[in-house]
Amino acid sequence: MGSSGKKVLFVIVAVLASVLGVAVAHWSSVPDSTQRALVLESPRALPEFNLQDHLGGVFDRSSLKGSWTFMFFGFTNCPDVCPTTLYTLDQALDRIDENDPGSQPTVVMVSVDPIRDDAQKLAGYLPYFDQSFVGVTGEMPEIMGLTSAMGVAFAYTPIPGDDGAYTVDHTASIFLVDPEGRLAAIFGTPHEASVLAADYRRIVDSS
Repeated sequence: MGSSGKKVLFVIVAVLASVLGVAVAHWSSVPDSTQRALVLESPRALPEFNLQDHLGGVFDRSSLKGSWTFMFFGFTNCPDVCPTTLYTLDQALDRIDENDPGSQPTVVMVSVDPIRDDAQKLAGYLPYFDQSFVGVTGEMPEIMGLTSAMGVAFAYTPIPGDDGAYTVDHTASIFLVDPEGRLAAIFGTPHEASVLAADYRRIVDSS
């Protein structure tokens, strides 16, 4: 596929993901007990996918089972939103651990820039924020299947004056996946560590 075809494809992905995001919002509610989280009335099962974690292991739907998971979609070359969000998630984990030691969720960042973000690059990036964070990459069709199902929009944008360079515009929401591997809640921006921690605790306690 040529470069023009790829650009069209990514635009389509972004549009479809946006539509799905609206559908998720329609099927969801915001309980009085949460400050920011959009909680699904019924947790939604995720599709099968086959990706790779930053240690080179398989990361698929079964990898999300057994614990609560904060999922974020970003890329290592992101200049602002991604590092800020990962830092906030690290601070949220500290607050969760203070109130209930040992109950921390897993944090997973799925790269929407797999061309540049291989496992080795993610392995050098995520520990800057927290040693426990998991980076995920893989083939574009697998990533597109997951982002479309979760309502994540992303598109590649060329950087003017820098031949071949590009950035990635993407949804900055944080997604909460329950221990059954189902999408349970969505946290919209702006993200605040104290709010993430408090809403997470309320959702877990009410599940």
